[in-house]
Amino acid sequence: MRSEANLITRCRRKDRVAQKALYNKYSPLFYSICLRYMKEATQAEDLLVESFYKIFSKIDQYKGEGSFEGWMKRIVINECLMKLRKRNNLNLYVEIDKAKEVKEDAKAVTGLQYQEILALLNDLPIGYRTIFNLYVIEGYKHREIAEKLGISINTSKSQLILAKKRMRELYKKKHDIQLTNNKEEIG
Repeated sequence: MRSEANLITRCRRKDRVAQKALYNKYSPLFYSICLRYMKEATQAEDLLVESFYKIFSKIDQYKGEGSFEGWMKRIVINECLMKLRKRNNLNLYVEIDKAKEVKEDAKAVTGLQYQEILALLNDLPIGYRTIFNLYVIEGYKHREIAEKLGISINTSKSQLILAKKRMRELYKKKHDIQLTNNKEEIG
């Protein structure tokens, strides 16, 4: 903890060595967050750099309350959301009728690897992917998501239900294709 406080103090003084150390320590984690929101690696890399620029320029605003990593993570997520809003209409709308028809299976697919989840997320429409990331991975509540994105709570809920449905369909389709290919190789 003391070394982190020292690193923060040095970053506040614009110490390049400390900034590089902070970047090296947290860039893998924050890059993976950016990659979940952006489809392309180059977009995620650009967003990572922009996020660190914001972290370094706003570091004086960190008051030492709560986790420093959590403070930085909020900046990264907010940068991701701002970039999505600028580039895309998130196409977030309420499909209550469709969402009501979806029956959620209580069993989750287990054993999914990070890369497989990332691939499934990349195949989702941007609105579904954003809501899924915020709710399932980041742990935000629907009320918080609604406030962050300027949507209704019901829209957040319906988008999550439809995102989960779409991910199950994509997962099943992918594994049905693999199963068919394996049968063809054996047969």
